[in-house]
Amino acid sequence: MMREDLSKETLNLHRAFRGKIEIASKMPVDTEEDLSLVYTPGVADICRAIADEPEQADELTSKGNMVAIVTDGTAVLGLGDIGPKAALPVMEGKSMLFKKFAGVDAFPLCLDTQNTEEIISIIKALASTFSGVNLEDISAPRCFEIEERLKQELDIPVFHDDQHGTAIVVLAALLNSLKIVNKSIQHTKVVVNGAGAAGIAIADLLLYAGFTDVTLVSLEGVVEKGASWMNSRQASMAERTNLKGVHGGLNEVIVGADIFIGVSAPDVLSKEQVQKMNRDPIIFAMANPIPEIDPSEALEAGAAVVGTGRSDYPNQINNLLAFPGIFKGAIDKKVRDITMDMKVAAAEGISRVVTDEELRPEYVIPSALNKTVALTVAEAVEQMVSEKEECLV
Repeated sequence: MMREDLSKETLNLHRAFRGKIEIASKMPVDTEEDLSLVYTPGVADICRAIADEPEQADELTSKGNMVAIVTDGTAVLGLGDIGPKAALPVMEGKSMLFKKFAGVDAFPLCLDTQNTEEIISIIKALASTFSGVNLEDISAPRCFEIEERLKQELDIPVFHDDQHGTAIVVLAALLNSLKIVNKSIQHTKVVVNGAGAAGIAIADLLLYAGFTDVTLVSLEGVVEKGASWMNSRQASMAERTNLKGVHGGLNEVIVGADIFIGVSAPDVLSKEQVQKMNRDPIIFAMANPIPEIDPSEALEAGAAVVGTGRSDYPNQINNLLAFPGIFKGAIDKKVRDITMDMKVAAAEGISRVVTDEELRPEYVIPSALNKTVALTVAEAVEQMVSEKEECLV
């Protein structure tokens, strides 16, 4: 379908349905008795039960399976700062995906403020309705503080999907890609091009998972100790990355690299730079809609495995593989935080969906539409949480 036709059909579809989600009743309200059970007077008994034991809200209301999808519309993928109203179609779509793939109810909350304190205050005030908070499309560096503060001040899991969902799926794809090229986590050099929220989260999770040689690169240059342009989160990562002290930019750090992970801008990686990498390089060029390098060019330059953020190429690195399952696992286990161990477990769960018999350069990560992934991820997360609980007994 041509781009213009797709755009027209998309607009017509949204106009015809007036959006993508609705509130539906789980119970019938057809008789006087139905009304007395779902509303007055019967509902008073439910209210009293929760007033006496607040934790019963998870079992007696929709709260126990409800996630808030919160954005301020400042960093919508491929569109940037378009505001809360314009961001709503994306959040509605995400609500659909939560329900379809994991059976989790989710509701979009598009906030008309970019003030960090106001956003934190609003989410805290609304938190009693939800069992988890999915932060979405909030620009860096504000997204870091918002997430950190909410994780400290709420008793439900808070997860910035642009950061951690991306990192989880990247790790999953790398676990399988390394099998193809017969390289180990501990002996690979990783370059992450893009030092915003996603790039930092990817580097952080890779280090936690056992990668040791990771370098971040931004438009301003290498993330390195003493660089004056860095924000506080980039400065913190500079203490743990680029351990060889390489200066310059992508052209310098790409030499001898085994893995390129792009969360940056179109056409920033050349065939010549790919040829400077180590044997059988892995290229994840995830800029959307135009990747850092065209996949065909990367393969011509010698890449062994290529992934992108697009659905029309093999190996799509899609957050849909992570967020429904990790939230289902987290809220079913009633955890307060989505930990690094849970993220690694989620990545390992995703990678296992691709069997050794199926694994090949064009298939290192499951399809985003694979309906088994979310439940596999949820089970992996729940098992990891149970094992941790057993260790504490």
